[in-house]
Amino acid sequence: MDWGRRAAGLFLLALFAGLLMNDSVQSYLKIPNHITTFEKAADYIENTGKMNGEEWNVTDITPSSAAVQAGSLPAKRTKINKIPELQVIPGGHSIGVKLQSKGVMIIGFHNISSNEKRFSPAEEAGLKAGDQIIEIDGERVQHLEDVVRMVESKDENKIKVKVKREEGTIERNIPLHEGKNGRVMGAYIRNAASGIGTLSFYEPEDGKFGALGHVIADADTNKPISVDNGAVMKSNVTSIERGSDGKPGEKQASLSEEEPLGTVTKNTSFGVFGTLSPDKIDHRAPMPVAFADEVKTGPAQILTVLEGDKVEAFDIEIVQSMPQMKAASKGMVIKVKDEELMEKTGGIIQGMSGSPIIQEGKIAGAVTHVFVNDSSSGYACHIEWMLEEAGIDTFQEKRNKAA
Repeated sequence: MDWGRRAAGLFLLALFAGLLMNDSVQSYLKIPNHITTFEKAADYIENTGKMNGEEWNVTDITPSSAAVQAGSLPAKRTKINKIPELQVIPGGHSIGVKLQSKGVMIIGFHNISSNEKRFSPAEEAGLKAGDQIIEIDGERVQHLEDVVRMVESKDENKIKVKVKREEGTIERNIPLHEGKNGRVMGAYIRNAASGIGTLSFYEPEDGKFGALGHVIADADTNKPISVDNGAVMKSNVTSIERGSDGKPGEKQASLSEEEPLGTVTKNTSFGVFGTLSPDKIDHRAPMPVAFADEVKTGPAQILTVLEGDKVEAFDIEIVQSMPQMKAASKGMVIKVKDEELMEKTGGIIQGMSGSPIIQEGKIAGAVTHVFVNDSSSGYACHIEWMLEEAGIDTFQEKRNKAA
């Protein structure tokens, strides 16, 4: 009796294993319970009867589902969740960015002499380089001139200063001292910055854009600039300072005196963002977006400017693409493969940040940093995270639910 049961069990096990090895069964097991796809991809399923490139027989297609059959096995119902096609216009244009910070940033300190002692009143009061002065004696500070006026007009020889530091604010009382040119508090201040970079993308419907791929920081404090307002200017590349291992190269460019292309409203670890005027940007054909999980290692191109305002495509290789479920600024490692680009620039150089990366007809990311010890290689971020920073819906919640 035991031998009969064992024989029957072995027979069923062999039968089950044989079924699993059958091509039709293997194909049937691959049929998804649900898929989330762009509208054009859903149209492709309807027109071709194919799904995910598999040789399934797709029939009885409705707006929300389809019957999928593998071989002679019964059909399986697959739910189809359609999301709008996401396309943006790739950039590559050389641009200049001018930023006005919120408040006035302290970039350093200078000492005054008092009672045979040299010191900075502002530094002794506890202020630090990178602090942003937002109020003096309860009055809002917006420009450098505001600080000068408030300091010089005080009857008392002290002021109460409120500064923004990282995510919080602090207040300090600072004694004022008479200098050669009037009252001073012993701090160097600035409230503007500018730089050269590359436009990554432009969304024509709402005019939203993203550029640079990394934060703009103050040159002296290396602290991110909190933007009050800013402008994007047209830029022309005039010359190239070639890079080499250990010495990053740089684009030399001039800013146009014409009206700004648009405004900057955000400065984050993924670049600068805002809106562009529709009549001031090239209206090239929009391109589909490759999300972080779609980007593959292998050939790709970057769009950038090496001379004047001419956008050109150059060959690169995506050496590594880290699958990211959450935003991170270093999502890819890239390497320049184009001989012309290597000859002219030595690889990735300053001013190239933000250059869009194109892979298989989709915009996949943007250049962010060069490797100091290998100018031919660098980091890039996935375009998905830049789109989210710009306020463009990437349907992430719908995609995550369907994953």
